[in-house]
Amino acid sequence: MSSDLDRINPPELSPPTGFSHAVVATGSRLVMLAGQTSLDGDGKITGSTLPEQFTRALTNLLTALRHTGGTPADLARVTVYATDIADYRTHARELGRIWKELAGRDYPAMAVIGVTRLWDEQALVELDGTAVLR
Repeated sequence: MSSDLDRINPPELSPPTGFSHAVVATGSRLVMLAGQTSLDGDGKITGSTLPEQFTRALTNLLTALRHTGGTPADLARVTVYATDIADYRTHARELGRIWKELAGRDYPAMAVIGVTRLWDEQALVELDGTAVLR
C-alpha cells in the first residue's frame, strides 16, 4: 500500500541532512499521525535521555503508521517538538542513526520546533507526521 513520494532537494538550497526540502505525494490515502512521545503501553514515559525517548517516540509513530498499512517510506512530513533544542543539536548524529535504523533513508520534509514543555511533563520529545498511501 505504499505511495509514490518524490523527494525534492534543489541544488541551490543548503544540502539537506536528515530531511528533504520538499516531498511531492501522488498517493490517494492521507494518514495523519498524532503526536507520539515515549509512552509505553501502560501510558508511562520511558527513558530519561533524549535519545532513549526519541527511539520510543519514533517507534510509537511508526507503529501507528504500520497499523494503517503504511511504511516509513510513506512519511511525507514529520514534525519534532523538543523541550531542549541545544540537547537535540548535541545528540543530532545519534538521533540521525536512530532514524536510519528505524525508518531508513527516505527522509520526509521535517521541522524541529522548540517547546517549553509537552503534555506529559517528563517527555523531552514528541513526533507527529503525515503519510501518503495508495
